[in-house]
Amino acid sequence: MAEGAEPQGTARAERAAARTAGSGGTGRAADARGAGVAAAPSEDALLAARAGEGDEQAFETLVRRHTPVLLSLAHRLLGSRSDAEDAVQDAFVSAWRRLPEFRRDAAFLTWMYRIVTNRCLNQLRSRRPTADLDSVPEPVAPDHQSSPSRAAETQAALHSLSRVLADLTPEQRACWVLRELHGLSYEEIAKAVGISHQAVRGRIFRVRRYLTEAMSAWR
Repeated sequence: MAEGAEPQGTARAERAAARTAGSGGTGRAADARGAGVAAAPSEDALLAARAGEGDEQAFETLVRRHTPVLLSLAHRLLGSRSDAEDAVQDAFVSAWRRLPEFRRDAAFLTWMYRIVTNRCLNQLRSRRPTADLDSVPEPVAPDHQSSPSRAAETQAALHSLSRVLADLTPEQRACWVLRELHGLSYEEIAKAVGISHQAVRGRIFRVRRYLTEAMSAWR
């Protein structure tokens, strides 16, 4: 191999991640809670073990299987499809390189949640500073009597929710999305975000309380 050349396995893993991220989606199947967990953990564990021994086809199977739900997560955290695709691709390349570190007693998808979440958090932290919950302004509801239609109100409410979520700190947003939209346990979220179990509970509680108050005008 020429000096500075990319290892063939890593290059193939990167191509597989890029192909799947580019064609995968955040559609209905990926939006459902728990989507992407169709395979039994034991099947994933077997594929991960084979991939760890250099089986590139086994790794490509894992990439195809879990890209939709991971893209959905990254898109929700970053708010950008292109940024989400980049984050998931980078996460799979990192996973291929780190497969020898993968603990077989853990679920492969949970491990990938952690890698993708870390990628997204790093991107979010490099963006503009985010406000704390106490300083985020509440969305203003339209006059229900003068609103042109209920559909327009619903769309406006969704935009307001997106703005509120965008103003959360990266950790707050990650905890809420992983719990409410992807159904992870508090323990899994703690590992993915890199904070304590108790801190996860506290962040989710505060986000839920804030969202209830901030979006009350839309109820």
